[in-house]
Amino acid sequence: MYKNIIFDLGGVVVDFKPREFLLERFYNEEIEQKVFELTFGSEEWLLLDAGKLSRAEGNALMLEKATAAGCAFEVQSVLDDWARMLKTRRKTVEVIKRLKKMGFSIYYLSNIPQDVIDEIRQREFWPLFDGGIASCEAKLTKPDPAIYKLLLEQYSLVPAETIFVDDHKPNTTAAFDLGITGIHYKGSSSFIRALNTCGIPIKEHLLW
Repeated sequence: MYKNIIFDLGGVVVDFKPREFLLERFYNEEIEQKVFELTFGSEEWLLLDAGKLSRAEGNALMLEKATAAGCAFEVQSVLDDWARMLKTRRKTVEVIKRLKKMGFSIYYLSNIPQDVIDEIRQREFWPLFDGGIASCEAKLTKPDPAIYKLLLEQYSLVPAETIFVDDHKPNTTAAFDLGITGIHYKGSSSFIRALNTCGIPIKEHLLW
């Protein structure tokens, strides 16, 4: 019997679609790819997630590489504006509200920079979470098994009683390897179907 549901944040509870964001911004796949590699797909971004760089340090390093690559203007514009894509996914929040009413404990487990988690913690849905772990604070990132174990231990969660929801398959696979049921998030409708398959009855038409 499931008692706990763990949510990734970016791509599940809030929007995070960097490829779409860049394509809409530049309308050029070649530029989009170059800027992606210098920002969201960079080593610096991974270090931000891991809490090993501050935002100022990470941005400075990304801009240094962008200058050498001849696209400092494009990268600077993205660094100045990217956070606007982090819109709350209302449908996911409504599902979380329903799950809370059903008695489930709700947690988060997210690869996320410090400045981003600080902002998200100010949103109206945040009190719905009973706890969780941000990679930047744990100095660990998914899919490292250590970050899942840390969450389980910190909140005394039993893997067999726990579901983990993430939009990246390797992360749900890592959870599965620890005995946690993983749901690969692909959208609100398929997520609700997956919950129903797990024996958690949620009727989509009653949510919105």
